[in-house]
Formats: sequence, structure tokens, C-alpha cells
Amino acid sequence: MLHLGSFTGPVCQGATRRSFLTAAGTLPWMLGRTRAETVRPVKSVVLLWLWGGPSHIDTVDPKPNAPSEYRGPFATIPTRIPGVRFTELLPNLAARADRFSLIRSHKNSDADHLKAGTIGLTGFAQGADGLAPSFGSIAAKGMHAFKPGANKSGLPGFVATGRGNPRDVVGPCKGYGGGNWGTGWDPFLVGCSPEGQVDLPALTLMPGLTPEALSDRRRLVGALDSARAGFDAKGWAESANTAWNLLDNPEARRALDISRETTKSREAYGTTAFGQSCLMARRMVENGVRFVTVNHFDTVFNLSCWDMHADGGGLNNTYLDYERLLCPQFDMAYTALLEDLQQRGLLEETVVAVLSEFGRTPRINPKGGRDHYPNAWTNFLAGGNIRGGQVIGSTDKIGARPNDFPVEPPQILASIYHAMGINLDTTMMPGPGDRPVRLVEAEPIRQLFS
Repeated sequence: MLHLGSFTGPVCQGATRRSFLTAAGTLPWMLGRTRAETVRPVKSVVLLWLWGGPSHIDTVDPKPNAPSEYRGPFATIPTRIPGVRFTELLPNLAARADRFSLIRSHKNSDADHLKAGTIGLTGFAQGADGLAPSFGSIAAKGMHAFKPGANKSGLPGFVATGRGNPRDVVGPCKGYGGGNWGTGWDPFLVGCSPEGQVDLPALTLMPGLTPEALSDRRRLVGALDSARAGFDAKGWAESANTAWNLLDNPEARRALDISRETTKSREAYGTTAFGQSCLMARRMVENGVRFVTVNHFDTVFNLSCWDMHADGGGLNNTYLDYERLLCPQFDMAYTALLEDLQQRGLLEETVVAVLSEFGRTPRINPKGGRDHYPNAWTNFLAGGNIRGGQVIGSTDKIGARPNDFPVEPPQILASIYHAMGINLDTTMMPGPGDRPVRLVEAEPIRQLFS
């Protein structure tokens, strides 16, 4: 069921840089130069963003021979990759480990959710020149798919599940959307409940407002344009128009309506917000959306999430949360997404990336949790032109640092750009003073494609 409610729009704009805003109107830096010759480009990307940072030791890089203060409480199980083991909480992943590539030597430069998240989603830290756009914004813009009407359903090219940007107790992650390009290049938000109800946070009907009155309301919105001085008026207007146009497009409404799925299909993903969001991601890809972000969580405070500090307060996530909620939710939804995409012939043209801003400390803290840790963790990628069933890099015997082949977030982004057919040596975007700069200062991980 699709619920539509009161109109709201973004009213804040990220840091501005003239050259980036100029580039937002045209795409000469992407046209005709985006096909890499070494891979068959994929059509879509699905990013499963595990905000909060899962523990690699308690999921897909267990250390059963480490001292007890490191190894955690869970037993390990074999996977489809010879010699590779996961924890017992991920049986579905273990049975399908030949479908994806693990990167066990991932590292970042910051232990702050917001700063590390920005690096993970853009490949850059925020600096004096402002904020680079996220790779979802770049993908959608470069593939000419953001505006309604650019695909068969009229859906935007960059969609994210949730009611807002991922955030912590301080505020939102700044690298989540359009950055210097403005909020008009932020993802279009779609909310999914555990029951499969869908709402568009950018479009909600006020109490008593009927669909028949929408045209009058739209005229009212137009009349308020002049009152938006100081806001990101262009981004606000684009978000508003996108939402209105979805109302007018029957194919878009059908694509957003999860109730059209069979009960069996919905149950395969799990009756959780994350599971239904993964199902929505499949529907988005099926209907021509180029980049979909599925947020396992929008925040880390006062809820069960991956941010396992066990502090007894608003960040009181423990091993019990991993065992009862987090790992079962992810195990079911992720593998259902891979199976569903494959059965529909979509996996070979879709990259599914599982990323987070950092991992958790190898040593269990005195309260029985694990804290922020940017020095080593695991991410993985599947689908498209990425070869599954391999492990890239490793960590030492207690999971504290990469043993070999350390990988940083820009390399992950470069690999996904490469999978999309973007040649990073010839595809540039304007930087300070209109000087051409690379989309990301890194090279793809070639082992993923060999």
C-alpha cells in the first residue's frame, strides 16, 4: 500500500562551490567518455549501507583461535569458499559465499560516524572546497537518469530507503547526497515499514487534504517560491516536482507498491523494514532506477543497530542484538535479494555492494561491547562483472589490522565506477577553478574482475 502525506522539502544546502554548481546543469564531463573497455558495464547499483559499523569478527571474519577477549561468543561455520568460515549467525550467507567477493582488509582514516561515512560515500573528506557529491549522485547524474521520465517508470535515478540521511547523535552524514551540487542531487527517499507499507517522506497529504485538491495545493507551493530566499531553492523545487510527478505516473505508483508482491516473495526478504527495503530495491532496479541505497538504519541512537557499545544508555547494543535481530535480518534480506535478482536475470547487470563506515574494535570493551574501529573490517560486493567466491586481503590473528592488501574506501568506489563502465582516466568533473579532477583518487581493485 502506498501512503502519501504532507509536502515537505529540503531547506538546507550543503557547501557551495561555483564550478560544481555550474556542472550540475550540464554533463559534458560525462558524455561519450564513460565506457571502460575491460568490463561489460552494469546498468544498476544497489548499496546496502550498514550504518553503525558491524563487527567483522562477529560476522564474516571470525577469529576462533584468538583469546576470549577478542574472538566473541559465536561459533563458526564453513562456507562455499574452501577454508573460509563465517559465524554461525549467517548460514544463508555461508551457503552463498560463492556469489560475492569478500574484502577482508578494508580500512578507513576516521573513527567518527559522520566523517568516516562521508569518506565511504564520496571517496573524499569534507574540506575547504566543500563536499564532493556521493557516488550515488554521480552515478545517477552520469547515467542521465535522475530526472523523472529518464527511465520507463519515471522514477528518479537515485533512490534511498528511509526518512532521512543516516545520522548519529550529533547530526546527519554530510556525504550522503549531492554535496556541492546541492540538494537537488540528493537521493529521493522512500520509506518501507516491516508490514510492507510504503510512504514518500517528500510527499504527505495534510489531514483533510484530498487528491482532488492537489492542483490547488501545487499552486500554493508555487506561490511560496519567493519565500524561500536563503534556502536551496533549486533543490527544493526539484524534489517537489519529482514527488508531484510520481503522483501523476501510474507506472511509478505501481513500482512503489510492494503490496503487488506475493506473500511468499515478501516473506523471503523478512518482515522487517530492512527486508522490505531490499525488496523495494529489487523493484526499483527492475523499473530502471540506476542507484539504490538501502539503509539498514537511519540512526545509531536508542535502537538496536550495529553500533555495539553496550554502554547501558542510548547506545546499548549488545551481542544479544546481533544474535536475535541484526544478523538474522541481514542474512535473510541480503541473500533473498541476490536470489531474486538472479532469478529475474538482473544480477548480471546489477552490482550489489555491502558497505559500512568502519568496523568494531577487535578487543571486547569492559562492558561487553565493541567500539568504533577504522583500522580493519570487511565489506563485500556481488553481481554484474564482479567475480564471486573470492577473498581479497586478510587481517591478523586478532582482526586488528590488514595482513596484506589494505583497501580504503576510494578504491571501493573506484571499483564500482569501473563496474559501471566509467573510465576513471578519461572521465572527469570540474574541481576548484574549473580544473578537471577525477571522480575519485584511487584505482579499481582489479582482482574483483579477474
